[in-house]
Amino acid sequence: MRIAIQGELGSFSHEMAQRFAPEATIVACALSAEVFGAVDAGDVDAAVIPIENSLAGSVAEHYDLLLTHDVAIESESLLQIRHNLIAMPGVALEQVERVYSHPVALAQCRRFLAAHPRMEVTPFYDTAGSVKQIMERRDAKAAGIASAQAAKQYGGQILAEGIEDNAENYTRFFLIRQRRFVKPDLRPDKVSLAFTVENRPGTLVKALEVFANQRTNLTRIESRPVQGKPWEYVFYADYQLSAPETADAALELLAEHCSMVRELGRYRGAVRTF
Repeated sequence: MRIAIQGELGSFSHEMAQRFAPEATIVACALSAEVFGAVDAGDVDAAVIPIENSLAGSVAEHYDLLLTHDVAIESESLLQIRHNLIAMPGVALEQVERVYSHPVALAQCRRFLAAHPRMEVTPFYDTAGSVKQIMERRDAKAAGIASAQAAKQYGGQILAEGIEDNAENYTRFFLIRQRRFVKPDLRPDKVSLAFTVENRPGTLVKALEVFANQRTNLTRIESRPVQGKPWEYVFYADYQLSAPETADAALELLAEHCSMVRELGRYRGAVRTF
């Protein structure tokens, strides 16, 4: 099995992909669009994408790509995000003068960085990529903030572990496939979908009433601009099922009030076990 991820090997997406399929070959892609393109083209069997972080919020680009590609969500899982300061083997914490990482990771480690003001902070395109660069350059005065997986992947040394400000830091990931190859869950309890409504008074309210009337629990809703249509929006929503048969009923009723409804996936919601 081949699974695509966005970012370098050793990233949190890499860690999650191995949890989904321990024996899979991981295919690293520079851009999210490349990940979805690889699934579309059949170059990989599936992809693992982060969709929402408990602190930073949604990955908006991935919602847009889910809507514009013929893929569907097969399953979801949660990963606790633990940031670590990683340097070359033998380097002491006092030697580190520069710290690299993705801007989101840097923002989630403000207290640690504030406690070490002599370290110059530089944003980098990827958490694991920062460690990869340091190891390739053998830079003894630099460190990256990344996962323990990155240290293992590139032979780095963890100087400080768990340096994130908030321990309640989780990312929700989707495993996606070409829609025709998705393995249906026999006991789904959650649905992700996208819909648009006409720009008239009350249309959004009527759409939301469908969820309440079907006794489904709407767990999240978010709007995104429609590409190429200024001031028009698509709504992305997740809802929990009171019973599996209510999924079809809700979708059929939504179609009466919406100009577009598209199911993105029907699956079992992730359960936090840590």
